[in-house]
Amino acid sequence: MSRQLGSTDAEVAAVLEGDFTAFAPAWAAALVTASDMTTDGGRVDGETYERLVAHWSAAEIVEIVSVAAAFAMFNRFANALEIPPTV
Repeated sequence: MSRQLGSTDAEVAAVLEGDFTAFAPAWAAALVTASDMTTDGGRVDGETYERLVAHWSAAEIVEIVSVAAAFAMFNRFANALEIPPTV
């Protein structure tokens, strides 16, 4: 899906490796937040949150967290029902 929306193979590979250094700082902060939300029970530490605040408004942070949470739920739902990914 990411490639269909214009991401490069290098960007997809970087995200899969958890390496967000090639992204602009604002997007890196959003990606770190989404990653943290899927690996630590949804918790975002203070340092990560401060990175978000440095680049995004409160409304944008709510949207970033909402989208990350929704996609995490979609993935768990699909995994539980063994729904294959679509291309």
